[in-house]
Amino acid sequence: MFDDFYGLQAKPFQLTPDPEFYFESLTHRKALSYLGYGLAQAEGFVVITGEVGAGKSTLVAYLMATIDPSRMTVANVVTSALDGEAIVHVVAQAFGLPVAGHDKASALGAIEAFLHAEARLGRRCLLIIDEAQNLAVGALEELRMLSNFQLGSHPLLQTLLLGQPEFRDTLMHSDQLEQLRQRVIATHHLGPMEREEVQAYIEHRLLRAGWKGNPGFDPAVFAAIYEATGGIPRRINQIVSRLLLLGAVDQRTSIDSAMLHQVLGEMSDDGSLALVTQKPQAEAAPAAPAAVEQPAGTGAPSASPVPLAGIDAAAATALIEKALADRDARIRELEQAVLELAAAAQAHEAAGAQQQDSHARVDDLEARLAEASDHAAKLEARLDEQQRTLRHTLTMLIEWIESGDGQREAA
Repeated sequence: MFDDFYGLQAKPFQLTPDPEFYFESLTHRKALSYLGYGLAQAEGFVVITGEVGAGKSTLVAYLMATIDPSRMTVANVVTSALDGEAIVHVVAQAFGLPVAGHDKASALGAIEAFLHAEARLGRRCLLIIDEAQNLAVGALEELRMLSNFQLGSHPLLQTLLLGQPEFRDTLMHSDQLEQLRQRVIATHHLGPMEREEVQAYIEHRLLRAGWKGNPGFDPAVFAAIYEATGGIPRRINQIVSRLLLLGAVDQRTSIDSAMLHQVLGEMSDDGSLALVTQKPQAEAAPAAPAAVEQPAGTGAPSASPVPLAGIDAAAATALIEKALADRDARIRELEQAVLELAAAAQAHEAAGAQQQDSHARVDDLEARLAEASDHAAKLEARLDEQQRTLRHTLTMLIEWIESGDGQREAA
């Protein structure tokens, strides 16, 4: 309906994959590069995963449109829950092979004979398995076994596996798929489009359908569509298709935010779109900062808790200056310990040259070195704890002041 109203020559946002409308986003460009590399190897498995509607099938359809059928024979399988024996028969059917009976051995024999015949004709064979997350582990193992077919030293079959994110997890973590993992030569996870790509994607598909600027789009609509879809192409197609339908019904020449809001409300009500939004967390009222205590185990005298809610700006400044002064004192102690350690090490080295005459001095120097090293380590630990205390104190002060209590106390 809306294609006639807006003078479009095709449906630009249909949900079925169409290589004519392929849009090369950043993530699709990377996936295509991995696919090209994988296919150039002419063996093993190539794995592409992505969320539902991310464009996996469209990507593969675009790739297949560029393949010369005189050089490569392609079979495409969209799987349901198949076991090891069923997948063999499905693959045979995908290559157009009649199999006498329903036994697995006959199907395997037909597949091997077909692959050999294609190789002698100079054609490679590619098997595409879509929705691979539905396959049982046994079926994946059968696919691996099919990759063993060779003519001399040349593999006869290459397999492209497409699946949702859970398939990636299965492939990576199943202890039964180690041999299959070793034969994966390229893999890529197809992510959503970037925010700035959404407008280009929508306009690209409209232009492919003959769009000449009618309808126009308010720029704010593109950002809102990204927020509602998370950059998933199929969800974008759903929303824009409904927007164009609403525009045609209302005879609108411009798509604005009010129309988008109406469409999102309708789609949310009828359950046709899972909105990708984040619920803002409820803002909690700022609480009064807790008392800051000296950490235990620092070796420094224990200090009484400092109630921040009762101090003014001058007292806060004094507290910070005292903490900084304590930190500087710890640094100076640590520096002195390091100097003593270095001196002890030099003395130890000098004593080593006269070891025959002064074994007692060496033992004494080693003991002093160990003592200085232990002292330095303790000082460094105390310095670290002092810095953590300072950071905590500063954080509490900043939160207290920014909450407005600090300004009220100072006033």
